[in-house]
Amino acid sequence: MPHVHDRQRRVVVTGAAGGIGSVVVDRLGGRWQLTPTDVRASGGIGLLDVTDLDGCRAAFSGADAVVHLGANADPDAGWSGLRSPNVDGAYCVAVAARECGISRLVVASSLHAVSAYPDTVQHRTGDSPRPANLYGATKAWAEALGAWVAASSSTSVVALRIGYFSPTPPSGADASPRNMAAWLSPADCAELIRAAVEAEVTGMTVVNGLSSNRHLIAELGDAEQLIGYHPT
Repeated sequence: MPHVHDRQRRVVVTGAAGGIGSVVVDRLGGRWQLTPTDVRASGGIGLLDVTDLDGCRAAFSGADAVVHLGANADPDAGWSGLRSPNVDGAYCVAVAARECGISRLVVASSLHAVSAYPDTVQHRTGDSPRPANLYGATKAWAEALGAWVAASSSTSVVALRIGYFSPTPPSGADASPRNMAAWLSPADCAELIRAAVEAEVTGMTVVNGLSSNRHLIAELGDAEQLIGYHPT
C-alpha cells in the first residue's frame, strides 16, 4: 500500500474481541491509529456488525487499511452458523472496503480453504481452494471476494491462510500431526498481520500463516518474500 508513517496509519479491525483480534489490539494497538470493532462492543472496542453494509461503510470511511477478522471460526459449524458472518459479512466488508477506497484489505482466510489436499503434500499459496468442510468453503469465498476487489479497484488485498492459532502449541487430543505442523503463535500472528498491512504489494496476494514449526504443513517462502513476514 502507499507509504504511510506507521503512527499515522489508520487501521480498522473487525472481530477485535476474538482470539486473533485481541492479539492485534494488544500487540499492535500502539503501532497504528487502531479502530477495533466487533459485533460485541466492550471497553475500547466499537460496535460493528459486519453484515451491516452501511455500518461497514461508516466504519471504514477515511481508513488506510481494514483487517477483516470477524467471522464464525468454528470449522465444524454448519450453514446456519456460517452464512451470516462468513458469507454475508465477508461480502459487506469487501464491498465497503472497495467503495471507500481503502488502500489495503487484509482478509483472514484459513488453511481449511485447502484442507482437502493430502497432508503428505506441503500446501502452497498457489494451490486453488479445495476445502474439506463448509467452513473452509466460506474462506474460499472470502478469498474470491478479495480477488474481485483487487481486480476491480485500487484496493490491494492480502489473504492470510491462517493455520492452527493458539496461545500455546497443540497438546493433548489437539496435538495431531496436522495441528502441530500448522501452529501459529500469538507473537507470530501479530507479526503476520503487521506485515500484511504494511507490505508494499499490489493486487491480490495470498500467503500462509503459521509459525516456523519443525514440520510445516504449508510453505512460508511466499509470506517471507512477498510481505516480509519473519516468524520465530
